[in-house]
This record gives sequence, structure tokens and C-alpha cells, in this order.
Amino acid sequence: MRPPLAQHPTGPAPHPRPVARLDRSWKLHHVGKRRAAIAATLALVLPACHRPGGARGATAPLSPAAAVAPSIRQAVLDSVRAVLDRAVAEGAFPGAYAVIGTRDGIVAEYGAGRLDSADATRPTARTVWDLASLTKVVNTTSAVLQLVGRGRVALDTPVVRYLPDWTAPGAERVTVRQLLSHHAGLPAWRALYKEADTPDDAARLVLATPLDTVPGVRFVYSDLGFILLGRLVERVSGEALAAYGPSHVFGPAGMRETRFLPPSSWRARVAPTEQDPWRQRKLRGEVHDENAARFGGVAGHAGLFSTAHDLTRFARLYLNHGALDGVRVFDSATVAAFTRVQDTTVSRRALGWETPTGRNSAGQRLSSLAFGHTGFTGTSLWMDPQRNLFVLLLTNRVNPTRQNLRISAVRSSLADAVASTWQGGAPSGRDR
Repeated sequence: MRPPLAQHPTGPAPHPRPVARLDRSWKLHHVGKRRAAIAATLALVLPACHRPGGARGATAPLSPAAAVAPSIRQAVLDSVRAVLDRAVAEGAFPGAYAVIGTRDGIVAEYGAGRLDSADATRPTARTVWDLASLTKVVNTTSAVLQLVGRGRVALDTPVVRYLPDWTAPGAERVTVRQLLSHHAGLPAWRALYKEADTPDDAARLVLATPLDTVPGVRFVYSDLGFILLGRLVERVSGEALAAYGPSHVFGPAGMRETRFLPPSSWRARVAPTEQDPWRQRKLRGEVHDENAARFGGVAGHAGLFSTAHDLTRFARLYLNHGALDGVRVFDSATVAAFTRVQDTTVSRRALGWETPTGRNSAGQRLSSLAFGHTGFTGTSLWMDPQRNLFVLLLTNRVNPTRQNLRISAVRSSLADAVASTWQGGAPSGRDR
């Protein structure tokens, strides 16, 4: 099951996700047709997306954060370098790129290691990473947040109002809020890639999966819930999930290198992931998550690829309450609502986002207002509005195998090292 202990710090540890050899019955042509259709849609959407500052052409470089003393910058960089170099030496991952910043820009950034045992390229801000479950927040949660802010989705409305074909037992009792906070009562995971032959078959299985507990009483981190939320975005917006983000979130935010199904021209920049037992090849530029692969590479829970450059802009967008470089992408009140803890009697989850628990990847030193998420492939992003700080870590820790679980300690060590150095590092009370 995806993800392992490092991804599920607030709930019971799931069993490791099973792997199997490629089922010869998988009808590859169905997935190929879906990928081709999505790629054609993206070819129309992506050129029309806004560049940073509204200009077309190459993505603009990021600027350093204002009002941060040089001594603080150096101390932060030194702490990041120490954590990442040690992690590479200890075999936590082949390569990594970290960015530390504020709502105004970058404080420190550092690339460590190499992309792969067969590729000595050092990771950069333009290396492309498989985000895994960061897809849930960067893409799906952000899309729902935007639709809620525009009055097109209501958090406490039953999901079946938007997805009438979700007819599984108990589905009529689940609200949008409960899906976002993983309080819906759904199972955590299902081996769709083994049970289904096509994306449509996989969707039917999700829609037919019954709840295994009453909604609103237990936290179970559920990929199935976010697959449903991806379908909700498509149904409400009338747009394909792969097209919605570039058109309405990533484009306006100047994130030109964030998308599902990265083109072949990006392949040399993509950090390889696993020598995959199911597909029997090393994955580079195709989604690592098997269930997302069964959906043709596009799903609400996984499949997005991005760069440190783009995710820096994404973090600044949230720390600026939904606006960046004079462009408002999200309603500020809705951002605040989505990043608050929802129901402490059930969990410490916000809507889509995690919050610090003292046991998760936020470490021990971020404020109680921080929010973030992790991805199975070795990615994580934490934002702390109280301290005006974000900590972005991108790695390919599943290369060459998902059995490498050292990433959990690296994530919390990095957050703690940065937060310890950051005492008084930058002003935090100014809106932008």
C-alpha cells in the first residue's frame, strides 16, 4: 500500500504496498489512447498559460527573499547542506534538492548527490521530480480550494451531489470536507492496477468500493478519496484533471514545469525513480504509483511532476494567502479555511494538508499553524505562515527500491535544522 510509515505519521502504519509482475491481460492500448488524448489536451492548454509576471517565454528566475540577513542565509544554507550531504552519504537517496524560503523568495537552496547511479548529474532547481502524493495537495486540494472559493463546491455538501455515479454503500453520507480530511470512512487503498485492465475499469472499482467505517469518526489516509476528488474536479469544472491545474492554478502562478505526463523532451531532466518490479524497468518520466499508471498517468492522488523552481512559487503563493506577483489565484479566506485543523477529536488534519503532530515530517520546531504534505517517492513541502518560512525537499528515495525508508528521519531533521537556524530570520506579519 502507498505510502509506508514515513507518509502516514498520524495514523496506523499501513502494510507495504504489494508489487507484482506485469499482468499480461492489461490492455495497454486503452491506457495509450487515454495518454494520447490527455497529451493532446495539454498541448492546447499549456501554451496559453500565463508566464511569471504575465510575460511569455522562458520561466523567470526566482529572486532571493528580502529582509533576511546574510548571516541567517549562510546559517540556513550550512544547515541544509549538512543534512543533505549526510543523507546522501548514508544512502537515503541518490539525489535531492532543497529550497528554504519566505513569502518573498528564496533564502537558501542546495542540490546534493546525483540523479541516478547511471547519471552523475547533480540535481538543480530545474530537475523534474515525480511528486507522488504531493499531487494530492499541489493539484487536487488546490483545485477544490479554488472551486470552493468561487462558490462552485460546498464543503459540507454530500459528495454524491457532484458525483451521482458514486453509488457505493454509505457514499451518500460522505461530505467533501470529509474526503479532504481523510475522515470519509473509505479504505486506505485498493490494488486497482491488478484488479482493472483499463482506466474506466479502475474508476468503476473506486466508485463501487464501500466504506469500511462511519464517516467522520476515524482518520484513514485514503488514496481512494483523492481519486474521487479528482473526478469531482472534472465533473464540476467540465475540464480534464490534467488540464485544470495548468489553466487555473499553475499557469496563473507562473509554474510552467508542473504537469501530469511530462513530455519526452523533459526526460533527461527527470530524476529516475524505482527499478519497478511490476513494470520490470527503471521508471523515468512515467508515474511511479501503479494505480495512477492504471489511470493513464493522471489521477487525483498521484501522477504530477514538477521542479523546485515551480514548487517554490507554489509555496510563496500559499504564504501570500493565494496571491503571487499581483495575480490572485485563490481566495484568501478559503486558503485560511483549508490550512486549519478540522476536527481534533478525529485527527490533526487540515483540508488536504497535514499539520504538525510532533511525530510527522514537520519535526519538532515548526509552529502549530504550519501545514504540509509528503510524497511516497521522497518529496515533501512544509509552510509555516507564523514564521514566514517554507521547507521544500525533493528526492528520489525510491531509487532503486521503495524498501529504503531512511527518508522519514531526513525530512524531520531538515525541518528542525532549518527552524532552529531561523529564529528571528524574517518578518512574518506582513500581507502581500
